[in-house]
Amino acid sequence: MPRLTRLAGPALLVLAAFLSLLAALALGGAAAPLPLADPGAVVRFGLPIATLLVDLGAALTIGTLALASFALAPDRPEWGRALDLASGAAAFWTIASCATGFFTFLSVANVRVTLDDTFGQSLAFFLTGTDLGLAWLVSTLIAAAVTVLCFAVRNVTLVLLVTLLAGGALVPIAQQGHAAGASSHVQAVTALAVHILAAAVWLGGLLAVVLLRPALERGRVGVVLSRYSTLALVCFTAVAVSGVVSAQIRIGSWSELGSPYGLLVVVKSVALLLLGLFGVVHRRVLIARVQNRLEAQRAPFGWFVAAELAVLGVASGVAAALGRTETPVAQSVLSDTAALTPAEVLTTAKLPPEFTPVRWLSTANVDLPWLLLSAFLVSVYVVGVVRLRRRGEAWPTRRVVSWVLGVLVLAWATSGAPDVYERYLMSTHLLVLALVLFVVPLLLVPAAPWTLALLAVGKRTDGSRGAREWALLVVQSRFAALLSHPVAGAALVALSVWAWTSTPLQRWAVESYAGHTVFVLESVLVGWLFVASLVGRDPVPLRAGTGVRFGLLGLVAAVTAIVATILATSSALRLAAWYGALGRTWGPPPLVDQQIGGVVLGVVGLVVCAALAVGVLREGGTSSLGEGRGVLREGRGVRR
Repeated sequence: MPRLTRLAGPALLVLAAFLSLLAALALGGAAAPLPLADPGAVVRFGLPIATLLVDLGAALTIGTLALASFALAPDRPEWGRALDLASGAAAFWTIASCATGFFTFLSVANVRVTLDDTFGQSLAFFLTGTDLGLAWLVSTLIAAAVTVLCFAVRNVTLVLLVTLLAGGALVPIAQQGHAAGASSHVQAVTALAVHILAAAVWLGGLLAVVLLRPALERGRVGVVLSRYSTLALVCFTAVAVSGVVSAQIRIGSWSELGSPYGLLVVVKSVALLLLGLFGVVHRRVLIARVQNRLEAQRAPFGWFVAAELAVLGVASGVAAALGRTETPVAQSVLSDTAALTPAEVLTTAKLPPEFTPVRWLSTANVDLPWLLLSAFLVSVYVVGVVRLRRRGEAWPTRRVVSWVLGVLVLAWATSGAPDVYERYLMSTHLLVLALVLFVVPLLLVPAAPWTLALLAVGKRTDGSRGAREWALLVVQSRFAALLSHPVAGAALVALSVWAWTSTPLQRWAVESYAGHTVFVLESVLVGWLFVASLVGRDPVPLRAGTGVRFGLLGLVAAVTAIVATILATSSALRLAAWYGALGRTWGPPPLVDQQIGGVVLGVVGLVVCAALAVGVLREGGTSSLGEGRGVLREGRGVRR
């Protein structure tokens, strides 16, 4: 890539971002003075410009770190240069975040900048005493920490942890975005969080490839670009899906596409479609030519990437302006002065219609992160099976069916009718617990996904970490050995059954989206460990004998039966301040509903335990490490 085109790409990105931002501010009306309490032109323009700089700095930081974690080799010059680039970008991100937090305070408080104590106290209260100010403070502190860590950390595993930390800095900001009305607050926030995180990796990764070109050794550009292309494909899918969900929530109806906010969404959608076409050309044409070292293609390739960065700049500028543009749904919410019902006070959403048998399949409440994860899990598994079969290696169809069914149950539990009604019916909440703790692991574990990954994904020889290397690292880690011990899985499942039904964790899982996410994630992982220790096909360090496995299975069955019996026979309502205060006018009374939930938990849990007992009997005392044993032994030298 010639030097001119290497410099032109970032320059076009920044120029296109600023021009599109100014145009979008004018089109969306955010540049016009406010009729009441106008903060002034400096704040009106300074805040979105500072926000754009935050987006660019965060994207370059996160994208470079993600590229280092999945595409670069730690023993080559590219590694140190990438971490230095990430550190510089994080420092820029920190400064821009400070400016954005300051402009946000001026916009919200509508005060003039002074040097007296009152101004300082007001700013301090905003940063520590309000959700919006605290979000910017936390984001700024994390960006500053990432700046230092990128200098101090060179270990590959630690760099991945720093990448996750950097991505976490965007979550508090996403939580303060347009809520789009109470009924869609959680969906709006999660869609925005997924959108900005995926966009950061996508944009920042491409920009990092361009800036790191001089540090890449001969022949490495095509390799790194190919690996980035895989990341970009995943990110493009996440950005597109989350963008559609976010736009639907904030616009409300097709008729509002003509509104200022709707027009900006259309412009951004066109840019996204163009970027999709860029991606197709990348994967089908340019990467192959770069890998074949066609010298004549260097200049065209460089200008192609520069054009792609320019379109990404347009999308970034419009996105920054959208954050300052009033949504059509927000206008309708402001005009709604109806009194809140008890259910709306507790859940910030309207009470759903009566839970009938038809609504088991017809009702949905999209939880975007879990839905995207489900689609990703199915897609990756199918791709792995196709790779194996193209090489002439067999993979049982029953494992594919088991995996797909398990993921579908997970998707239904997190985005279907159970997710809609679990905040209003304890029986449904306990059904979700039974599904994610028992049913989903029972279906997923026999599919042997770790073994499939180790067999289907190619081994890297340049010292970098791909999916196979990260999978080996997880399987071989001491922490995994501890968790995969047969006693650990059974103990954790028994503890989870009690904790999610009889401690304050139950309320946290019901009333908080963060709590619900932890509840589902922990239950699936713990259930996986338990089922894998009994009938798993993936390689594990230790497989217990038949007698020990039956003893552990009996422990889990006993705890489940005891907890279920207590719930089914209790005369005291759990979470009475929640389930008893919703004002629900349909369905069984709260106490009866709790008793039904106890029966559901007991029946599902004991049926799964019985199925596992059959599986243990069939397997006998053999240790079925399966196809992954040789691959596991082969990967002992993976660098930590």
